Amino acid sequence: MRLSVIGCGYLGAVHAACMAALGHEVVGIDVDAEKVAALSRGEAPFYEPGLPEVLTEAMASGRLRFSTDIADAAGSQVHFVCVGTPQKPGEYAADLTYVDASVDALVPHLSAGDLVVGKSTVPVGTAARLAATVSTAVPGAMLAWNPEFLREGFAVKDTLTPDRFVYGVPSGTDGETATGLMDAVYAEALATGTPRIVTDYATAELVKVAANSFLATKISFINAMAEVCEETGADVTQLADALGHDERIGRRFLNAGLGFGGGCLPKDIRAFMARAGELGADQAVGFLREVDAINSRRRTRMIDLAREVNEGTIRGKRIAVLGTTFKPNSDDVRDSPALDVAAGLARQGAHVVVTDPQGIANARRRHPELTYVETVAEAVTGADSVLLLTEWAEYRDLEPDDLAGLVATKTILDGRNALEPVRWRSAGWAYRALGRP
Repeated sequence: MRLSVIGCGYLGAVHAACMAALGHEVVGIDVDAEKVAALSRGEAPFYEPGLPEVLTEAMASGRLRFSTDIADAAGSQVHFVCVGTPQKPGEYAADLTYVDASVDALVPHLSAGDLVVGKSTVPVGTAARLAATVSTAVPGAMLAWNPEFLREGFAVKDTLTPDRFVYGVPSGTDGETATGLMDAVYAEALATGTPRIVTDYATAELVKVAANSFLATKISFINAMAEVCEETGADVTQLADALGHDERIGRRFLNAGLGFGGGCLPKDIRAFMARAGELGADQAVGFLREVDAINSRRRTRMIDLAREVNEGTIRGKRIAVLGTTFKPNSDDVRDSPALDVAAGLARQGAHVVVTDPQGIANARRRHPELTYVETVAEAVTGADSVLLLTEWAEYRDLEPDDLAGLVATKTILDGRNALEPVRWRSAGWAYRALGRP
């Protein structure tokens, strides 16, 4: 099939490359000429494991190309809208500027029978509004909503072998036609038994924000328990292990620590709250305000803990921070708890030395006042305390004895509960972690 992908950021670049890998003829469209040039050279503009290989193979096949000209989308049967929906400045609501602009720019190049497929995370009601725009401008053109469920660090896998498909389609014959077109796009995954849910626009839009809200709630729940554990001397990790054996709860995402961040979860739950308020259903999702508040408190608590282990003050202290990204296997520092804590320590007078396997360049653009180094050894040399804030595998596997001769004080704060306390304490380190005695 001939496909266009509008927006070649994180979602769009991965989707375009993977659709070409599946055998489709794909053109990726983006207004950023520098990004398009990099992608056209087969260079991923961000770090995502597996993407460079898929991108290189797709470009070599001749099935994938990139352009800054929206007119190049003409002739495609299916058009995927993959642009960002950031949080509005000073508000919780989602900014739909890029979604609206993409559809408006695409409309003149549509033909009857074409299908526009939204993948961006949008407030409920957006798809119905855009569907009217598309069908009014081009009779016979249709719109569907197909939310993405990508995990950074696993985006290629999640695109090629997803755990489910959700189609939000119009009623009647158009819905059947839209469903058939998307089935053709995703034929390979569907043939292996991937579940497919065909529903209305509103339900499809709600699936993504509901999933993110549930995940955020689970993370904040265990972090709330960590706050209680700190007051009682209990161990939140053992508590989570015990809870995880209950099959109704499960152990995944019950890892207490700095909480969630990134470009999706925080802004998506806030946009959900804003939209629910517009619909008069704000009481139904009022609990998300506390979920968000708990998440923010973890960052403050980490700074407090750093102060505690440094005899009540961090002013003038050299603090090593391991990790800037919001999660491992990514270079994404948007709303990163790790980078937030590092900047907060610096504002309180600490000399903060930061390292990260992939995130240094992005972190430096946001917080140039911090000191950045390439290796763990450079970061911890002379440090009064070491903070592990992103659970990269190489940090989880650190040997206490390897660092002991480099630091000024053998004190480590585990912001992700990723280390084994007994191993570090037996090596002579003072070990502290959120929610653990």
